[in-house]
Amino acid sequence: MYTFRAEQLSAKDTYKLLSGAVIPRPVAFVTTLSSANRAVNAAPFSFFNVISSDPPLLGISVARAEGIQKDTARNAIYSGEFVVHVSDEDIIEEINKTAARLSPEESEVEQTALHTAESACVSVPGIKEARIRFECKLERHITFENDKGSVTTDLLIGRVVCFHLDERVYDKEKGYVITEELKAVARLAGNQYSKLGEEFTLIRPT
Repeated sequence: MYTFRAEQLSAKDTYKLLSGAVIPRPVAFVTTLSSANRAVNAAPFSFFNVISSDPPLLGISVARAEGIQKDTARNAIYSGEFVVHVSDEDIIEEINKTAARLSPEESEVEQTALHTAESACVSVPGIKEARIRFECKLERHITFENDKGSVTTDLLIGRVVCFHLDERVYDKEKGYVITEELKAVARLAGNQYSKLGEEFTLIRPT
């Protein structure tokens, strides 16, 4: 077994180990309004998960690029609002296009075949084609520094204030999301993604 002390690894090597080992990761597709001109910015993030159901909280880690805060973090902090979408098989290629670096005044959505949809509780539009989207208010913003004292990460914790679920993916009678209809995709390492594979059941001990 290989053993590495964290302090002996470069930031790049650490990223490669974590992103390659902590898999599969759900992909949050996040829309915000530009603090510059209120253009609809959009970007995917795979350092993402549920934090709490009561209250309903989602956590998205936004790495800075050479110390510079990304549009998503800056916009969410400025307006206190954003929309998180579950990335699925049907739209993942369009979502991938939004990872391109554009100026804050440009809308990544306009580079895709996706369309915006008006939100119910926040001013930030969602994406019409997404099968699930969560309207969020910024609950908390936390920054993290590396060992050199440089801020490298913005953690956005969003409180879900409104849920939108396509009729195909939601069983209203049981209150369950229909996994096979959602067709969520997950991030692996590098440029690799995965679809949902074989499912199995484990009964929790009482």
